[in-house]
Parts: sequence; C-alpha cells; structure tokens
Amino acid sequence: MHHQDSPSSGGPFSSNKKRFSARCDDYVLIEGGKMIPDAGDLMHATMPSPFDSLPVDCISTIISFTSPRDACVAASVSKTFESAVKSDTVWEKFLPSEYSSLIPQYSRVFLSKKELYFALCDDPVLIEDGKKSFWLEKASGKRCIMLSLKESSITWGDTPQYWRWISIPESRFEKIAELLNVCWFNIGDGMHTRYLSPRTHYSVYIVFKTKNGCPNLGDSPVDVGVGLVGQEPSQKLIYFIGPPRRGRGRGRRRETETRDVTRPEAREDGWMEAELGEFYNDSCCDDISFSIIKTNTPHWKSGLIVQGIEFRPAKIR
Repeated sequence: MHHQDSPSSGGPFSSNKKRFSARCDDYVLIEGGKMIPDAGDLMHATMPSPFDSLPVDCISTIISFTSPRDACVAASVSKTFESAVKSDTVWEKFLPSEYSSLIPQYSRVFLSKKELYFALCDDPVLIEDGKKSFWLEKASGKRCIMLSLKESSITWGDTPQYWRWISIPESRFEKIAELLNVCWFNIGDGMHTRYLSPRTHYSVYIVFKTKNGCPNLGDSPVDVGVGLVGQEPSQKLIYFIGPPRRGRGRGRRRETETRDVTRPEAREDGWMEAELGEFYNDSCCDDISFSIIKTNTPHWKSGLIVQGIEFRPAKIR
C-alpha cells in the first residue's frame, strides 16, 4: 500500500513520507522495521501527536501499560514516540518476571530489553530440566508452553516394544515419543496454570507427525478432553490424519456426526497439530488436565510421533 500527497498539499505525509508494504498477517510494514496492524492506522501513524510535548520517559511509562502490538503502532506516530518505544522501560514490562533466568540459555548478548523480548518470541527456551518449552506470543506478550511427553502419563510408555523415545533435529526436546504398537492408546496428565498468563483464554494442542499412514489410528476418531481440575472437562474428537475414505468406517462416521470433531492442521515448523480444547486461566492458581484416548477398538495402532502438548492463547473467533 502506498500513500502520496501532492507537493502543495501540506498534509501530514508531505513532510514525513515513508514506504509501506503489505504483509500476509494483517500488519503493514513501514520502512525502518515498524509494524502497524492495518491500512486504517496509516493516517494516524504519521500525524503529529499532542503527546509529543511530554518528556520521553513519561511517554515510555505510558506505553509500557499497553501491549507489544500497541507499542509497535506507537513507534510509528512520531520520532518522539519512536524514541520512547525503544526504552527498556517499555519492554521490561512485557517480559516475564523471571526473564533474567532465561537469558543464559541464549548464546548471545542482548543490547536491549526489546531485543530480548523478540528473542523470547522467536526462539523458545527449555525450562524445568528440558521438559517444558517456553516462549511469548509476539503481539500480546502472553506466555506459551509446550510440555514434553516426558511430563505426561502414557499407558505402556516405558515398555520398549510399545513406545520408544527418539531424537530428531526438528524437535525442541532432546527426546520425543514414537508409538510403535499398542492396542490401548492413552496419553494424559496436566500442569499448574502458574506457567501461563492470567485472565487469558488458552487453546491446547497435540503437536505430532505420522508415519506409514498411522495404521488404525490416523483415520479413526480419538477422544480428547481438556479442563481445570475439579471442573467438567470439555470433550471432543480429533483425527491425526482424517476420516476414512467413502465406504469405510460407517459406524465411526455416524459417531462423529453428533460430536465436535477437529481435523489436524499443518504448522509452519513442519509439524501437525490438532486442538484438544480450550479453557480460561483466571488467577494462575489451578491445575489443568488433558487426555487423549483411543481404547474402544482392539486393533494394533502405530505410526505416531508426538513432540508435545502445546498451550497458547486462543484465537479470537
């Protein structure tokens, strides 16, 4: 998108011209690396602001009470705001309280809190002896977690002929679980919500890959549930690949017609994911549990590789 004023217009763009380029994520990238959310904000991004008369430190403090997304927008308002947004005062408010303990996991020195913030968004770190992966949602600064299945209860998970623990370069964890052959498929556990952001709706996903068509599991609906301990969990069905071809599994199709069903989606990192459910984390004082069960068929199941269980802020629907 490009805006242009005539030489005689004297408008706000005549003395503060920038080049804009559209992005596929509903943001607009302004030359110099600033982001604003959509075309409707372009006019406001270049108009003079009455806040320009305030001290930069004061503006920084005000912006620190907004969000990372809002801070990126504010940086486009004026040179004064751009300077204010660079302040560590702003970005330290967006960092998790324990951020200093996360820095040693990076092999570089951070010159600013803003640089550290975006590192925590783009490069997840391992915590809890490598059993959890932690990062921040870029637009909001909300906390995200992926649990290794080493943190979970897997039926027959310690029996080598049924499950094995493998290392692959594209995984965040040192060891991940591969299903070799089981009849009774059951994964479940949970974690304390203190690891997550308060007053936030979260979605829970299983992150996985399949091998050899994931026999007797990929095209069969699997029961899953998510909920706060002590409350009735939400329940639904998921597929690891998808429903069977026409003419097969008629009874299973009748079952899925009356229940909420989730099909897997591809991720940008090369893995697949299926949503297990949602919950609201109010005060970070609860435990959240999840279950993934397929025990109603006697067939041997195989061909599933699970990286972990991911908790991230739910999309606004």
